[in-house]
Amino acid sequence: MFRVLSDPAIYEYENAPPESREWLLERFERLESRLSPDGQEQWLNWVLRLDTSELIGYVQATIHRDGRAGIAYELESAHWKKGLAREATEAMIAELAGHYGVHTLSAVLKGANHRSRRLLERLGFSPEDPALHPTIALEPGEILMMRGTET
Repeated sequence: MFRVLSDPAIYEYENAPPESREWLLERFERLESRLSPDGQEQWLNWVLRLDTSELIGYVQATIHRDGRAGIAYELESAHWKKGLAREATEAMIAELAGHYGVHTLSAVLKGANHRSRRLLERLGFSPEDPALHPTIALEPGEILMMRGTET
């Protein structure tokens, strides 16, 4: 995953590549607990592989006790525009609704990230007023998109 997550194209709009393999390993070890340190959130992470077993990215969800989940995804740029991110995110959403009782999904992204916004729109997400969701933190330039799992 270090190679995949070192793809500079992924970080055009936000975040930064992992500092080192060791840093990434420590992060994965923290996520392995599947719970936030306070035990209030469930953390789920899935790596994405091609049929050849090649790693190409991940999808993740943070599940809140009230049936909401925030989602995120990263896909190596060599695999963009092939429907793989959509397929993986759809599978995650089905898993969240079917096995974890999630009824409301949110995603936060930079407003300039049109590629990610189009993906979310294809998945049935629409922009939401952040003032209506004060527990979801946004940084300047970010937008909030939401959908129900029934969509």
